Amino acid sequence: MDFQAHQTAIIDKGAQIGAGTKVWHWVHISANAIIGENVTLGQNVFVGNKVKIDDNCKIQNNVSIYDGVYLEEAVFCGPSVVFTNVYNPRSLINRKDEYRPTNVKRGATLGANSTILCGLTIGEFSFIGAGSTVLKDVPAFALVVGSPAKQIGWVGEYGEKLDLPLSGNMELVCKNTNQKYKLTGDTLYRVF
Repeated sequence: MDFQAHQTAIIDKGAQIGAGTKVWHWVHISANAIIGENVTLGQNVFVGNKVKIDDNCKIQNNVSIYDGVYLEEAVFCGPSVVFTNVYNPRSLINRKDEYRPTNVKRGATLGANSTILCGLTIGEFSFIGAGSTVLKDVPAFALVVGSPAKQIGWVGEYGEKLDLPLSGNMELVCKNTNQKYKLTGDTLYRVF
């Protein structure tokens, strides 16, 4: 076993867990879950069967990651982030064949107590403010807050707000990393 798991953790037979991963108190990992290397699963995290979590993700306490959620590399989920997988759930109607996949792209941050509606794509290095309710796709590098979440700016890979308008045509260099960003219309790109 190349990962660490607290004695209270429940890891169902068949779960794949990468080297260097830390599984804390009262975590439950379902049998078909795939978890990469150097992932941290905080206290009371649930990971469903049809879930993939790539390397270097950090999942804070009390997060349930249900079937159909895919977290790419280095995603941060703050405490009590909520994922859904059925758009219109009813207790008396089985809708397991209607799960909508959710894809959280590399480097995204989901703030504490944010809620992510199923079937969305959360863009690379985007930043979801604490307590936000996300009802539509979030562009790469977008900073969104509120309920429903609305874009209020842009963030760089470093996680700091960039001094850019929501749309236009301009370039900017991040003061923390010297990385160059280019805004074209309402899309922000990192220039390599």
